[in-house]
Amino acid sequence: MRDGYVARWRGREYQASPDGDDVRLYRPEPGDGFEEVRPGRHVRVVPATEVDDLAYVRTTCTWQGQPFIVLGEHDGWLRVEYTGGRWPVAQAMGLEVFDFGVYQGWAPAAEVADLREQRL
Repeated sequence: MRDGYVARWRGREYQASPDGDDVRLYRPEPGDGFEEVRPGRHVRVVPATEVDDLAYVRTTCTWQGQPFIVLGEHDGWLRVEYTGGRWPVAQAMGLEVFDFGVYQGWAPAAEVADLREQRL
């Protein structure tokens, strides 16, 4: 499940983070020019002009007939955020109020439908 920036650089896609005129590229394994920032996380900063494509990728789904963004996954469950904008629906589903107008919860992965990745 992806939710964040991705960049294509030198024929490969990386998790990414735009930073002004630069783009930070991330990969789990060591690589030429990549610096380890923690175990399993390596970063390389490249000029944005060298990046072939930069996009935001978001995974969406429906659960109990309602629209959601998938934020994460753990042990057969998906962390989801309701995008329908209706408090009575969020309340009836037992979702947690994460912030004003933001409702999240854990959905059993087996109950989720229409799981798809969108490039924004």
